[in-house]
Amino acid sequence: MMQTATGGKMLNFGYWDDDHQTPLAAQENLCDYFATLSELNSAKNVVDVGSGLSAPAKYWKKRHEHLSLYCVNINYLHLCSGKSSDLNSLNSSSTLMPFSNKSVDRVLALESSQHFKPYADFLSESKRILSDSGLLVLAVPITTGSPSANKLGILKLTWSSERYSIKQIRDFLDSEGFSISEEKFIGPSVYDPLADYYIANREKLRKLILNEYPSIVEKILYKSLQKMKRVSEARVIDYALLKCRI
Repeated sequence: MMQTATGGKMLNFGYWDDDHQTPLAAQENLCDYFATLSELNSAKNVVDVGSGLSAPAKYWKKRHEHLSLYCVNINYLHLCSGKSSDLNSLNSSSTLMPFSNKSVDRVLALESSQHFKPYADFLSESKRILSDSGLLVLAVPITTGSPSANKLGILKLTWSSERYSIKQIRDFLDSEGFSISEEKFIGPSVYDPLADYYIANREKLRKLILNEYPSIVEKILYKSLQKMKRVSEARVIDYALLKCRI
């Protein structure tokens, strides 16, 4: 839906506010906030794990030209689609990354780590390649507890990744030797305005979606976004930004 709405290659949900009220603006706002949280101004060697179509990495590189940025993605087609001479593209798993011990100072996972399995192995590998003063920074959709299928409704089917609770994420980090130095929850600025945007612009977006998909796909998307807003308002789901240190 985000690609259809923007015509771009960013895949994240965006961080919406009064100054960022379109999908692309919200996506770039999330990238900017994530970059600040990750202290990219002082970074040198940065690994973007689960880099998607590499749009966030390209965005960061333009604003931080000094960075050596490595895009790690298990999806070879996505990696090829986002390939750039300014980036280092590596077709690899999040649980077995081709870097030597303590060789990077940032490991970033922007709305991707919920797909990594086993999660603990990703964290262990991140710890291995990070320098002692390095940062692991995550942006991850979460549940606030262990919601029942009734509470999630259609999201039980359309939420295509693991549904980790914030407690599970914290426990994973603690067991692998990470401490959380900064934690922020932005769900109401992610899910609610995203759903509102789609509902307000449904007719236009529906036509674009129907160029590529059958109508049933759009109907499922619409119902999923409606449900996503309701469970966000009920604080059943949230969106966590975590800065972690070894």
